[in-house]
Amino acid sequence: QVQLVESGGGLVQAGGSLRLSCAASGRIFSINNMGWYRQAPGKQRELVATITGFSITNYVDSVKGRFTISRDNAKNTVYLQMNSLKPEDTAVYYCNAFVTLQSRGRISQWGQGTQVTVSS
Repeated sequence: QVQLVESGGGLVQAGGSLRLSCAASGRIFSINNMGWYRQAPGKQRELVATITGFSITNYVDSVKGRFTISRDNAKNTVYLQMNSLKPEDTAVYYCNAFVTLQSRGRISQWGQGTQVTVSS
């Protein structure tokens, strides 16, 4: 009923920047919290950043001051601007959204993931 499509991943050198986007579509009434998570090989998925419907943000300590999460409610899209990238940021990045459906049901939807690779 709802799809999240991510884009913007790729290969970048350490110190470089990337901007991830995640667009939601489908039977959406409203979107509450949105967030970005990442999973590196052999590691558990971890939260990177979240943003509420009122644009209150939260970041994991390792990305504070380097990453910025934002959203465009008119486009049902969340962004992650990643600056000063480090090799340890290499992971598959997933977006997540808590969606209220047009039927008034609520779901937590995940995107398919986008690879970010930072070379040293």
